[in-house]
Amino acid sequence: MQGEAITEIEKKIGYRFRQPVLLREALTHKSYSNEKPDHDVPHNERLEFLGDAVLDLVISHRLYRDYPDSPEGELTRVRAEVVSEKSLARFGRELQLGGWLLLGRGEGLSGGRDKDSLLADTLEALLGAVYLDGGLEQARAVTEPMFSKAIVQSARRKAGVDHKTRLQEIFQGRGERLPAYVLTLVEGPDHQRIYTVEVRAAGQVLGCGRGRTKKAAEQEAARNALAGLED
Repeated sequence: MQGEAITEIEKKIGYRFRQPVLLREALTHKSYSNEKPDHDVPHNERLEFLGDAVLDLVISHRLYRDYPDSPEGELTRVRAEVVSEKSLARFGRELQLGGWLLLGRGEGLSGGRDKDSLLADTLEALLGAVYLDGGLEQARAVTEPMFSKAIVQSARRKAGVDHKTRLQEIFQGRGERLPAYVLTLVEGPDHQRIYTVEVRAAGQVLGCGRGRTKKAAEQEAARNALAGLED
C-alpha cells in the first residue's frame, strides 16, 4: 500500500497509525493473500474478529451511557441495528474502503469492492487495527463519531415496531402502489431454514432481509428499506 493511500484513509478516520502495517493487513482480503502463497501476506480475518468485539463494546458502552432508562432488550435491539452488515457496509462505502482493498483477481472481477459482506468485514478489521495500534480509547474515538447518527436514529424507533406496516403507510401516504415481498432464496436443512426476501416497488429493490421464517425475513427487508428511505 502506497503512502498516499495510508494518508488518505488516516485523514478519513481521524487517526494516524504508528504501525502502518496493521492498516495494510486490515485492507488485505483473503483472496489476495491466497494468490501470493510465497510471500506470506497476512489477510484481515483475524483483525475482523477482533474489530467485531471492539465495535460491540464501544457501541454497548455508548448506549449504556446515553440511554440509562432503556431496558436490556431495547439496548440489544439498537446495537443489532447499528452493527448490522448493511449498516457497516454503508459506513465502509462512506470511507471508500472498496477502492483501497487488496483483492484477488477473481474477487475483484466479481464486484468484491462493493459487496456488503466484504465492506462490513473490512470496516471491522480496520477498527481492530486501530485498537491494536492505539488502544481502546483511540478505537472509541474513531468509532463513536462514525456511528453516532445511526445510534440516535435507531434509538428513536420503538421496540417491536412493525416495519412492514410503517413502510406500507409511507407508500399509502404518497398515493403509490404498495411494495411487494419476493422470496428469492431458501437455504439450509428443513429444521434450520434461512429465507431471503426482497421488498420491491416500481421495479426496484428497496431492501433485502434474511431470517429463519418468511415473516422475519420480510420484516428485515422492510427495515432495511426504511433505513434507505431515511438516508
